[in-house]
Amino acid sequence: MKPQPLNDDALVQLFTEARTHNRWTDRPVDRALLERAYALAALGPTSMNCQPARFVFLTTPQARARLLPALAPMNVEKTLTAPVTAIIASDRRFYDQLPRIFPHRPGALHMFTADPELARTTAFRNGSLTGGYFILALRALGLDCGAMSGFNDGQVNAEFFPDGLWQTNFLLNIGYGDGTELFPRQPRLAAAEACMLL
Repeated sequence: MKPQPLNDDALVQLFTEARTHNRWTDRPVDRALLERAYALAALGPTSMNCQPARFVFLTTPQARARLLPALAPMNVEKTLTAPVTAIIASDRRFYDQLPRIFPHRPGALHMFTADPELARTTAFRNGSLTGGYFILALRALGLDCGAMSGFNDGQVNAEFFPDGLWQTNFLLNIGYGDGTELFPRQPRLAAAEACMLL
């Protein structure tokens, strides 16, 4: 299939009218939708197909209660009322999967075991990419999102990943936003300010 530009309705849903939501309806989010969004996001490119992103979906009050002590005060209410809160993390040992998911370069695993800093930056960079793909996948499936960085990542890691293998990147509330208390859209930098053509 030759790629074609998306129509305006799709661009509206993914970008121009999509917003960061802070208030939610009580409509539940089906687990199958979360899994479908993950499957779409996993198709996005990562270097050497390394796929370091990991997702923990908090869907019960008990699970969210474990997260609350790590949140900045401004993020508590929106998280309590969201149908799902995802912890988007990165697997520090993502490279263990490389023989299976990047088989045409057998020595790829050793690049990372020999260079912990390369492994760290690769996990963070590519995990962040996949988190962005996941947001777009959720929007494409008709869900709303609210990404958050106002939290203590050390506390989240200690509570949910005590073995240290996964590291929290950011949090994402997921559901159907009620849209009644959206902040005005803030200005975006123009292409002339943020882009260079060389």
